[in-house]
Parts: sequence; C-alpha cells; structure tokens
Amino acid sequence: MSGLIEALSYSKPDGRSAQQRDFLCVCAFDPENLWQLYDPLEDLWISLPVLPSKIRQLANFGVVSTAGKLFVLGGGSDAVDPLTGDHDGIFATNEVWSYDPITRQWTPRASMLVPRAMFACCVLDGKIVVAGGFTSCRESISKSEIYDPETDEWVSIPDLYHTHNTACSGVVIGGKVHVLHKGLSTVQVLDDVDLGWTVRDYSWLQGPVAVVQGALYVMSDGLIFKQEIEARKVLVSASEFRRRIGFAMIGLGDDIYVIGGVIGPEYYNWDILKLSDVNVLTIGSDRPVLAPGGFDDESCALYRKFWFSTPGNGATLPCGVCKL
Repeated sequence: MSGLIEALSYSKPDGRSAQQRDFLCVCAFDPENLWQLYDPLEDLWISLPVLPSKIRQLANFGVVSTAGKLFVLGGGSDAVDPLTGDHDGIFATNEVWSYDPITRQWTPRASMLVPRAMFACCVLDGKIVVAGGFTSCRESISKSEIYDPETDEWVSIPDLYHTHNTACSGVVIGGKVHVLHKGLSTVQVLDDVDLGWTVRDYSWLQGPVAVVQGALYVMSDGLIFKQEIEARKVLVSASEFRRRIGFAMIGLGDDIYVIGGVIGPEYYNWDILKLSDVNVLTIGSDRPVLAPGGFDDESCALYRKFWFSTPGNGATLPCGVCKL
C-alpha cells in the first residue's frame, strides 16, 4: 500500500530540523497498530505514537499520504481467538485516521461512506480515491468514493464496472487510477471522476506491485518485471522471496523496497517465522546485468539488506511513502 505526501518541514526527535525528503512509513504486525518512519538517507527509524484505533491488530486497510499527513483508512481486525482459532473482531470498518508529523498526533477524520477492507486506495490530484474491496459482511463491492482532505468530506463517484471475489489494489500511472484484482487480467481505469471507469484487458502479470518514477514493477514467479501497458521486460531475479508471504513492496525514490512478511507454515514445517528484514533494489537502468555476487550497480540494480527496528516482531507490513 502506498501514497505520496506533500512536502512539509519535519523535526527529528532531538528537535533539529531536517531537509524535506522521502520517508518510508511501515506498520508492524507486532506490536499491533505501531507505525514507524524510516529515513533512507540517515538509516534511521522513528517510532510514531500508537494508532489509537479500538480495532485490535488492524489489517487489510488502505494507507496513503496527502495534504501533509499520513492517512490510514478502513480495514478490520486481524485478531484471532486463541481458544477457538476463529476471527475475533470487525472484518471491515469505515474509520479514517490521519497522522500529523508536526503535532505528532493521530486524529480521526470523516468516515468513509462505506465500510471496506482489502480495497484499492490512491491519491489523485491531492484527493484520496477508494474503490472496491469487501464489506463487514465479507461481500465484494463496486462502490467508489473520493475524499477531499481540505474539507474533510467524502463524495460518491461512479462504481467500478465489476467486482471480484478477491482483494484489489490501486496504483496511479499516467495520472490515472488503475484498479487491479487478484486473478483477473483486466484493469479498471478511472479516466475521469465524473465519467467513471473503463475496463482494459492488459493481461498484466499477477503479484505484488510498486511504482518507481511513474513506472510499474511487478514481482511474479520469482522475478521482478517492468510492466508496461502492453509489454513487459525482466528486470532481476527475486527467487529468494518465493517462500515469503505477507510482505510489503513499494517504490521510494529510485528504489524498490521489499519489507517483512512471514515464512511458513509449510508442509514439512508448521513453524511461522516473522521477518523484519528490508531488501532494497535500486533501479539504475532498463538493462540489468547480473554480476558475480550481486548486480552491477553501474548498469542496473543493486540489492542490499537491512532490518527495521521495532520493540516487537515484524511480519505483514502495510506501508506508504511520505515526503517530510
């Protein structure tokens, strides 16, 4: 999940001013509802106040940033009853929270018109567009709406052309919102908020996506592809992520970040390993060249790895990009 925030001043914990630049915003699974900012220039993690939602282990929400704030929208509880193993909590909500890095406070904002989880969420011209997903009754929906952070108001826009029984995600490419459903080759494109959506069969690859400098990248079948409208090209191998599920993938600057997730349970091992490592792929060229021990960073890409810092464990990680 990703978004772009407008530039604003930000002070470090010691009170010193920092130049405006991009930060990575990450939500850890454990402890629940804890967000952190990562400064890639200084290799520094900053913990935010815990999101004060009453929903335990908030998951499947949307996260974007605009108007100088980080927004967390919808989603529901991922908590499980330890005695029965049943889902324990609300599946979808319409609540919206914003975080102001100047006051360092979370604030409830106007609720969405429709409770939803596992939905598409993007920023278009400074406003937040949400579409699709599932209701609190776990029914797929086509409802779409748009939020103006200046007026704190939601307004309905034309529904998606169709729904699907899988989660959807959204990306902005070429100034238009694109909604992708897992398992479908078609993409729904918002050409105009008044005219609505069109369906286009691009036959894009399935898998986690990230947008870097306006271009779409997809991880699929152990490879990372640069996905163009009607063509694709292999960028680099990503075979080390084949066993990993529930990770976040997002573009930041010229980099693709692959963050956290879990390994397991598997047929031969029922243990679940929660991961807190962060892998970074720097995009340098359209023609990657594999070099011994890594990638030639003069021609294409360079993987590097580090870890995010939380008082607890990493795992499934929604994230966004902020310019602070």
